[in-house]
Amino acid sequence: MNFVATTTRDGGSNPSGDRRVRRTQAALARALLQLVEKQDLPRITVADVAERAGVSRSTFYDHYRDVHELAEVACTAMIDRLIEAIPTPRTVTPELGPDAIRSLEGFFASLAEHAGLYRALLGPQGSARVADHIRRRMTGVIHERLSEAVGEQGEQGEHAGLPPDLPPDVPAAFTAGALIGVASDWLERGCPRSPAEMAALTWPLIGALYRI
Repeated sequence: MNFVATTTRDGGSNPSGDRRVRRTQAALARALLQLVEKQDLPRITVADVAERAGVSRSTFYDHYRDVHELAEVACTAMIDRLIEAIPTPRTVTPELGPDAIRSLEGFFASLAEHAGLYRALLGPQGSARVADHIRRRMTGVIHERLSEAVGEQGEQGEHAGLPPDLPPDVPAAFTAGALIGVASDWLERGCPRSPAEMAALTWPLIGALYRI
C-alpha cells in the first residue's frame, strides 16, 4: 500500500510540500509496516525503523517523536482511504448488495494486510488518538451519505426503508461504533475468519439496521 505523510514532529504540516521530506516520511512508514509484520510494535525501536528506512536516527527524530507517533500517522492515513470504501445506506439495497459486500471484504482485507499495526493501536493498550480518529472519520462519512439518502427518500418516496424524519447522527455513530468493534475484536483474536467471511457476516447486520 502506498503511503505519503506530511505530518511533522510538532503535529503540523509541511506547507512547502517538500519532496525530500515526503520521501523520507514515506520510507519511514514503509519500514515500520515491514517490521511490524515480523514483531510486535512495542518491541520495534527507532533504530530498527531508521536502519530499515536507510536514514539516521536524527533524521527520524526530525519527523516523529517516537515509533508510536509514526505508527499513529501511518495507521490513520491508511484508515482514511479504507473508510471511503465502507458500505453506507446508499448501498443498502438488494441490487447493490454484492458491491457492498465486496467493499466490506476490501475493508477487512486491508486491515488484515497490516494486522500487527492495527492490532497494536486498536487493542486494549492501543492508541486513543487512532481509535478516536477512526470513529470520527467513519461517523462523518456515514452521516454525510445517510443525510443524502434521507434527502433522496423525500424526493423519490423511499430509500432503503429509512424514515424521512430519521436524524442521521444516531445511526451514523451506531454503525461506525459497530464496525470498529467488530474489526477490533477480529484483529485481537488473530483474524480467525477470512475477510470474505467477515464481510458476509457483517453485511446482514448493516442491512438490518437500515431496513427500519
